[in-house]
Amino acid sequence: MRGLLGLCQAVGGGRAGALLAGAARRAMAGFCAEERGRPGSQDFRVFFKNGAGHYISPFHDIPLRVGTEKDSGIPTKKARSNDDENLLHMVVEVPRWTNAKMEIATEEPLNPIKQDMKHGKPRYVANVFPHKGYIWNYGALPQTWEDPHHKDKDTGCCGDNDPIDVCEIGSKVLSRGEVVPVKILGVLALIDQGETDWKLIAINANDPEADKFHDIDDVQKFKPGYLEATVHWLRFYKVPEGKPENKFAFSGEFKNKAFALEVIKSAHECWKVLLMKKCDGGAINCTNAQVCDSPFRCTQEEARSLVESVSPAAPSKESSGEEQAWHFLGK
Repeated sequence: MRGLLGLCQAVGGGRAGALLAGAARRAMAGFCAEERGRPGSQDFRVFFKNGAGHYISPFHDIPLRVGTEKDSGIPTKKARSNDDENLLHMVVEVPRWTNAKMEIATEEPLNPIKQDMKHGKPRYVANVFPHKGYIWNYGALPQTWEDPHHKDKDTGCCGDNDPIDVCEIGSKVLSRGEVVPVKILGVLALIDQGETDWKLIAINANDPEADKFHDIDDVQKFKPGYLEATVHWLRFYKVPEGKPENKFAFSGEFKNKAFALEVIKSAHECWKVLLMKKCDGGAINCTNAQVCDSPFRCTQEEARSLVESVSPAAPSKESSGEEQAWHFLGK
């Protein structure tokens, strides 16, 4: 991401500068991230900009589906091919193999990425043998919301009040703040403290092996053991904190792509209702810069002021070492 962040800044002259300028224009056609505050601290935030350099919310302003970047307002139904329906944006919160528990700040204006805190200290997920940190690139689908007041007909539990989580299984370690197109392959229903917490399985559409993956069975075929490791990781990752094992709906069975797309469709509809102020969003912050039909839309001047109220980027401090410990659970 540091390379991408650099592209969002001014470039020099000459032929090299022209090449970099071209690369910058290509980068700015999508989205880029801007870090503010000190990594590992309570004030660290990652804000997002669109291709025009305007500050946006990764929760509300990045379209769910790839190819709809020019849409404004609440998206309407369009005739789309099956491939289009399955090419979605993922906001990367946590790169694979890292431990810092980063998440979209759903209760803050413009919803930057922040590190989760507990008693004023940054949180890290434990290394539960044989896993090191997160075993996928982890993130969320924009413009989705798991409504805590809506009981899922399949799991019998309400949503967890967050965007839908994504476990990206491609070969590349992605960067915090990247926005990548992904193909949805399936979904697992984690039940966390009585709430439905869907975990989508997806692959970066630009991955060299993406063409081999079309549904959940292909993960078992081409990446044997990955799905079992995913269940193991999600079942035990909170145990070192003294919490019980997590549970799953469907006895831990992964559902296929068609099922996953229905889950996403439902969560997208819940998000639309939220952004139009037609339901009680509780503490969820719906401030957005581009959804023109939403009563929560702000101006670019207001968005810039919100970002500038956060401290500028600062050098990161060394790891506390919390995430370096290994936990052997005997299972």
